Amino acid sequence: MPENQPATLSDALTSLAAIGEETRLRVYALLSEAELAVNELVAILGQSQPRVSRHLKLLLEAGLVERHREGAWAFFHALEKGPAPALARAVLARLAADDPVLAGDRARLAEVRAARAAQAQKYFADHAPSWNETRRLHAPEAEVEAAIFEAALAQRAHWGRLLDIGCGAGRILELLAPRAQMAIGVDLSPAMLGVARAQLEKAGLRNVQWRQGDIYALPVEADTVDLAIVHQVLHYLDNPARALREAARALAPGGRLLVVDFAPHRCEILREKHEHRRLGFPSEEVAEYLRQAGLEPLLHRDIAPGGDRAEEKLTVSLWLARDARDAAIEKNRA
Repeated sequence: MPENQPATLSDALTSLAAIGEETRLRVYALLSEAELAVNELVAILGQSQPRVSRHLKLLLEAGLVERHREGAWAFFHALEKGPAPALARAVLARLAADDPVLAGDRARLAEVRAARAAQAQKYFADHAPSWNETRRLHAPEAEVEAAIFEAALAQRAHWGRLLDIGCGAGRILELLAPRAQMAIGVDLSPAMLGVARAQLEKAGLRNVQWRQGDIYALPVEADTVDLAIVHQVLHYLDNPARALREAARALAPGGRLLVVDFAPHRCEILREKHEHRRLGFPSEEVAEYLRQAGLEPLLHRDIAPGGDRAEEKLTVSLWLARDARDAAIEKNRA
């Protein structure tokens, strides 16, 4: 339902009733600032878990918040689209910024974010040696990111809905989410989602949602994504073609899929120590996967390593494809 569409009387009453209670209004204000788990809301509000859960249930039923599971945890965030959220946000906008209750909630929210950042830093410290070892083996990260940025923005300066599949620590979202209206990071690991959430909060990005999910069954609706990215994920998979078909399912007509992975190499240490199933991909193999997924390959680019001992390092490959329905749409318009 379009955001600027007026709310019906029934929707307006449901929305106002949902936030027309002190705790629920505080919860909604917090979820408009950050994606939070029940235990985090309990810590901020100083109320029992059953009571907080009851308030969340009413906000969910009113269509003001959304829930996503990550393992044993559930995270909640305020919805942005639709007349009911627009009405609720209008109420928030009229609240005094220096209200002592809301100011206290924001202060405790800052403490929750600091705890997240500390936990993410510990995870980084524990895993940095492994990540750094892999980074030293391929083309410079800055060059790869510049190529990703250029390819992602070659057709459009801004995107509506961005999807990072296998988002890891969230670096690609940190790079591209500022150019999207809304972004979603999907990863199978709750630990990695925790790291990514903390990293993007630190970067001040508020337009990102997080979802735990399988790359073969993405937790996103079909035909809804304008730009999807699969960055350094395919080499871990036993069925890369299936993963790209699932990514293509999420694309809206005219959507783009950007794939980044290694060109073929012989670095067996990545298979032995880092669980890589594939030692890179020939260009035509990935292009064929994209065609089988109903996509039209647009671009292939190799980012070769430079500097000393370049022959011992890995080339990073980039593929860009578009939803094949885009061409049909353009033809019909002509």
